[in-house]
This record gives sequence, structure tokens and C-alpha cells, in this order.
Amino acid sequence: MHIRTGRNEELAQFLRAMRERLRPEQVGLADQGRRRTPGLRRQEVAQLAAVSVEWYIRLEQGRASAPGAAVLDGLARALRLSPAEHRHLHVIARGEAPVARPECLPVSESLRVLMDGMPLLPAYLVDFRFDVLAHNSAAAALFGEDFGSGVADNTARMLFLSPRMREMQLDWARVARETVGNLRATLARHPDEPRLLEVIGELRSTVPEFALWWDDHTVRQRAHGTKRISHPAVGELTVHYDTLATLDGAGQSLIVLTPADTAAEACLRALMVDRAGALGALGGPGLHALPALPAARARHPEVPGGSAQPGPAPRRRPGRR
Repeated sequence: MHIRTGRNEELAQFLRAMRERLRPEQVGLADQGRRRTPGLRRQEVAQLAAVSVEWYIRLEQGRASAPGAAVLDGLARALRLSPAEHRHLHVIARGEAPVARPECLPVSESLRVLMDGMPLLPAYLVDFRFDVLAHNSAAAALFGEDFGSGVADNTARMLFLSPRMREMQLDWARVARETVGNLRATLARHPDEPRLLEVIGELRSTVPEFALWWDDHTVRQRAHGTKRISHPAVGELTVHYDTLATLDGAGQSLIVLTPADTAAEACLRALMVDRAGALGALGGPGLHALPALPAARARHPEVPGGSAQPGPAPRRRPGRR
């Protein structure tokens, strides 16, 4: 005898609710007159899902064991479930969601507005292949005007193939190893994705470190962390990063970098002011020159309010003012 559990009961209630909202003509069945209860009959659902009527009745009564993934997919088709309802069916029945192939959706206008609304925080949007889809001005100021094109069209390719990026990432080995682990975990979910296979194949054949770490089956995924960056214009800065996933089925993620301290904040502001001045756009939102803290001015003389002389601040000798 099968013992009823909370999960079984939740599944039973969900199936009944989904069945009762459908009419025969919605699923291609003939309407055989007035029904005592709304929706499809249990035998009709069983017929559409290609399962036995007796088993489906037990499932709706919470007396059947957890169905397999293929059976759940058949029930989802029979009950005309939406993608979100399909995932929910798997979660309540088996405690796990099926891996869906991401949809190719354009970058939404609201995401572009969101990125542009953070003028001092580098932000960029990537898909599950690590391809850069969009970025704001602060990201271009930090990573360069070519960010999103050439070898910088993909964050994994940029990290491994750009000499400049290797120099900028002070903890390059750690960040690179995490990227390898992230790529491997992503490939397990999408093993037949051509672009993903192309990126991995290129890096395995051209970058010794990537091949070494790939072959040891590193698997690592991080949604947030800290990076130390050395920028030729402002020196060293420490930033936090957070990865925010969209929920529209596109497999897109928004990565936002935030300063870890006031010195890093001053560096990011200096980069944006310099870029805006070079483009003739000084005065945009968040780009006005604010007084920098004395410590930031000493470390980064190009920060607004500090010296206009580019390059590192000269060291003072003892006894000299």
C-alpha cells in the first residue's frame, strides 16, 4: 500500500485543478453532452497522456508513487500546461525541474534602461553561452571600448584570450578556474549547444591552462564574489560582483560590479568622467565631479577633485612637504 505524503497530495490537487479548467474541444475531443463536474474526465486525461485510467485515478488520489520524467511530460502535454506550469509539475512530483532549452529572446528595453540607470556601476548582460548581449557605459569605461566585440564578445573568451584582461585580473587564476567550472556545469545542462561547444573547443585548443583545468573536471558556479582589478588609468581597485538571472526562459544574466570601498568608488567615478569627457558627454546622470575623499585623491590623482596629472601619485620622501 502506498503511503500518502504532502508531495503526493500537492501533486493530486494540482492535477485536478489543471484538469478541471479544460474543455474537451480545447484538447481535440468531442463534447459528449452535459457533465456533472467541470473540465475533462480522468479517463480523457489518461487517454491523452497514454497512461492507464486506474493509475491516473490513483495519482489524483495521492496514492501513486512519483511518476517518471517522461510520464510527467506526457501529462503536461495532455493538460496543456504552460512552461512555468510544466516546471512546477516536475518540482512538486519529483523535487526537480527539467532542463529547458533557453529561448532566443532580444534584450528587453527595460533591462537596457536598468543598466543605463546605473551610470557608475559597470553592468552587462550575458546569455548562457557567456556571450555579451549588452552593457552600459561604466562597463565600457572599465573593460574598454571593444567590450562586447572581437575576443571580448564572450566573457570566457575575453578572460582567456585577451592579454590585457589577464593583466587587469589580479586574481586571474582563481577567476579563470571558476569560469572553467561554470562552463562545464553549463555544458552538462546544454550538451548540444553549438556556440557553447565552439567556445569550449577554441579555448581547449589554444589555452594550456584552460585545457588543464577542463581535463580535471572542475565544476564551480558562483553568483557573487569579489575581484581585484588593476586598471592602467586608475590603478588597483576591488569590486564585488553579483549575477542576477532573468526568469523569462532566455537564459540571460545581468552581472553588476559594485565598489568594495570608497577608493574603488572614486576609481569608477574617475573612469566614467574620463570616458564621458573623451566622448564629449560630460554632465550626464551621475557624472558630475563630486569632491573625492582625501585618501582616494592621494591614491588616484585623476579622481575628480584631485590632480589632473594622469598616472600614479608621486611618493613623498621623508622630511619633504
